[in-house]
Amino acid sequence: MSAPISFVLARANNGVIGANNAIPWRIPEDMKRFKALTMGKPIVMGRKTWDSFPKRPLPGRTNIVITRDANWRADGAVVVHALDEALARAQSENPAEIAVIGGAEIWKLALPLASRIHLTEVHMDAQGDVSIPAFDAAHWREKDREDHVTADGLRYSYVTLERR
Repeated sequence: MSAPISFVLARANNGVIGANNAIPWRIPEDMKRFKALTMGKPIVMGRKTWDSFPKRPLPGRTNIVITRDANWRADGAVVVHALDEALARAQSENPAEIAVIGGAEIWKLALPLASRIHLTEVHMDAQGDVSIPAFDAAHWREKDREDHVTADGLRYSYVTLERR
């Protein structure tokens, strides 16, 4: 039996997920949640997501990076060139769950395979250059929701979506 595939992401009300290869808001609690959700699991990402990390690789996780560049290499990254290669490599670890962490192109490819989404809804319209559309309620049902506010007043919600 193969491990379920989950998305882990934060998205503003207007769909923005990134700006200039960075996250356009600062929510330390969400970074802690991201770490807790992904620790010990293989994480699948695109090269731009890898490049956005201030420290690479993310420790305690197998960092699987998908790139079209056949010559690209990075210390600590398992480099593959297609989503099916990434998932096969992740499954070889016999994990409880595989976490797909971005970016927009990888999520678009993996969406039909995902069974769960760990979403942080950031309740603002953010300026950015990378966005993804809202998840179609016909295919996803909300399982859990927790509403929060940062010390400086930014509202956000942790939402778990499961495939219908």
